Amino acid sequence: MKKKDIEFFRELLTQQLDDLLRRSNDTVAQLKDQESSYSDLIDQASAYTDQNFLLRIKDRESRLINKIRSALERIEDGSFGICEICDEEISIGRLKARPVATQCIECKTKMEALEKAASF
Repeated sequence: MKKKDIEFFRELLTQQLDDLLRRSNDTVAQLKDQESSYSDLIDQASAYTDQNFLLRIKDRESRLINKIRSALERIEDGSFGICEICDEEISIGRLKARPVATQCIECKTKMEALEKAASF
């Protein structure tokens, strides 16, 4: 992979990480704001549902943050853009669509097909 491509992905991933961390802090602040008690059971149920939704979003963001950090580590150690299964380069198009990808599209497709077959 060319140096300019590596720099592009480093900047993209760093920006995504910063955005997610900022949103994560906002989510925590929202949860703290919702800690007030409600006298009405319907209001309590609604607040509980909202809180669960925010927690699911936070969990998803947390997993993505870990994937982004891992991708940035791969950039540093020189393994970014290399499929972890076949050791071939992951296409730039795939990385632009999913910068945290660790597998080329062929290996990912095969793995998903195997997972689907195993679930039957």
